[in-house]
Amino acid sequence: MPHLRTRPPRSDTQELTPITASGDEISGYLEDAAHFPGGHTSAVVFPRSEAQLASVLRENPTVLPIGAQSSLTGGATPMGELVLSLSELTAVTELTAKQITIQAGVTLAGLRETLNATGKYYPPVPTYEGATVGGIVSTNAAGATTFKYGTTRDWVQGLTVMLASGEVLDLERGQASAINGRFEIESSTGRLTVPVPTYRLPAVPKQSAGYYAAANMDLIDLFVGSEGTLGIVTSVTLKVLPRCPEICFFLIAIEHEQQAIRIASDLRATSIRSRQDGDPNGLDVVAIEHLDRRSLELLREDGADRQRHISFPDNTGVVLLVQVELPSGTKADQVFNQVTQATSAEPHDGPIARLCRLLDREAVLGTTELVAPGDLRRARDLLSLREAVPEAVNRRIGVAKRTVDDTISKTAADMIVPFSKFADSLSIFRSAFEARKLDYAIWGHLSDANLHPNVIPRSVEEMRLGKEAIMECGREIIRLGGSPLAEHGVGRNPIKQALLRLLHGKTGIDQMRTTKQALDPEGKLAPGVVFPTEAEALPELPL
Repeated sequence: MPHLRTRPPRSDTQELTPITASGDEISGYLEDAAHFPGGHTSAVVFPRSEAQLASVLRENPTVLPIGAQSSLTGGATPMGELVLSLSELTAVTELTAKQITIQAGVTLAGLRETLNATGKYYPPVPTYEGATVGGIVSTNAAGATTFKYGTTRDWVQGLTVMLASGEVLDLERGQASAINGRFEIESSTGRLTVPVPTYRLPAVPKQSAGYYAAANMDLIDLFVGSEGTLGIVTSVTLKVLPRCPEICFFLIAIEHEQQAIRIASDLRATSIRSRQDGDPNGLDVVAIEHLDRRSLELLREDGADRQRHISFPDNTGVVLLVQVELPSGTKADQVFNQVTQATSAEPHDGPIARLCRLLDREAVLGTTELVAPGDLRRARDLLSLREAVPEAVNRRIGVAKRTVDDTISKTAADMIVPFSKFADSLSIFRSAFEARKLDYAIWGHLSDANLHPNVIPRSVEEMRLGKEAIMECGREIIRLGGSPLAEHGVGRNPIKQALLRLLHGKTGIDQMRTTKQALDPEGKLAPGVVFPTEAEALPELPL
């Protein structure tokens, strides 16, 4: 008999009816950050307890769970389903020295504030701090610091998940592992047999490409990254670090891309050795962000660089934003002393001195800005500069959607390769876009070889050509041993669903359908997200 059992929902409030929005109140819930077209729903509900959530599931044929609707895939755009916002579930139920348990509607900014009050730290946050904890779990979100800290999955120690039936699973990591390729769950209506897909995932540090699958995997990992299609995450237990390290940023302007890749490779290798050796003076780079020439042009066009009082030499082709961790308590004057002594006759042996010597050897120390620990305002300037690039692209897409054709939507990829293939991936993206004479920008997490190539379509035809190019790139990324779906998920985006089929094949999609059928036999949860419903055909594969 299985040891894992569902339970009935708990009621945490005297009110039996959740908050509901309808009519004009729902306009803000009809589109997510992808500007995916055609969003519509009859109402948005905001449950405040398990009992309310269960009642919504019982009374509605289909629901779409959402967090902050920061999805870049259309996965948080309703297509007639009742929208189920988890924004009212914001309780912090437990905080210990090693972990925190919080409800799904807590934002990353709220999580950070709670941890800061006790000096603790949750490192693997995505770029957007408005994202919710439930959202990052549902997409296995990752970000800049994956190079050191991994993805959301690596930090999830427990989940509370409501199934489509309204029954609840309380999961702790290590409690339930797959046996003979399946999970067995005892519910009020009998035993649920949940098969694990048999496809093999690429050997890359992050991916959000359908359902996770591995031999003897933990049941938690099946729900992490499933985009709300297998169950609704209501509460999460995350590991935390006991103290927050000091952070130092380096903004490096570089003329040539090959040099930028060489510098990043040296920084990665040096940091890996330092961590392996436990070197107290070792360099500990946790993230390297990459902005290409067109990204910098977008910043200049919008004045985002001037707003932050940041300027780059005219010949800058690439900007790297390097995040370095230092021991707690490291002061700004200690950092600047290392900078001063880095190239002296008797060089300092600290981590910042080592980094500065590397940059000096590459002749880019003079085009580098350092932000020392404690300078929070300047650190925010640098971090928001990176975020201003996707904002600039999304703004242009929004304008084209309003003024040219309302079917224009985000045309972008989120792909990752083994780091040794990073330069190859850049060449693949550029060749595909330039052969079609498309406007595009590329940025991303260089430390993970995870890039976000974005087309900036000015017409429906350019959007079509962009999608064609992305499919071409996806084939090549898979050939290099990478994943064409790294951290944003699949959602409703037809190209991403086609990329998922490229990666796992029709057999893999059919296996995911079988997994969903076991947990959601009526197809109630997020229908059409990750893969089409049974009533819809699998997308044709272009090219």
